[in-house]
Amino acid sequence: MTLLVSVFAAIISTVLWYKNAPKNEMKLGILCWLFWGASLMWLVDAIFEYAELKAAYFTPAPADMLNDLFLGLSVVALALIIWLVILLVSDPKGVVKKALFKKKAD
Repeated sequence: MTLLVSVFAAIISTVLWYKNAPKNEMKLGILCWLFWGASLMWLVDAIFEYAELKAAYFTPAPADMLNDLFLGLSVVALALIIWLVILLVSDPKGVVKKALFKKKAD
């Protein structure tokens, strides 16, 4: 489940990046790298888990699937937070800078 969640997030972010590729104002490439890196990590985890469990890998308990879903969603949320911090620090549209200087002037 973690692999599916991160792959879907990677595909969606890649499509958004490709759609806005010439501009790249929102630094979606960073988000793509984060999600594809997480997907690769979960793929390696799935390979090793399959090597250990064999056929039982394909019949997880519902509680395990729910835990994996929450873990996948938390990884996506963490990647979005990292991307948001990078976006706010780089401030490509100058919004944060304008807000800070506006407050100082008042």
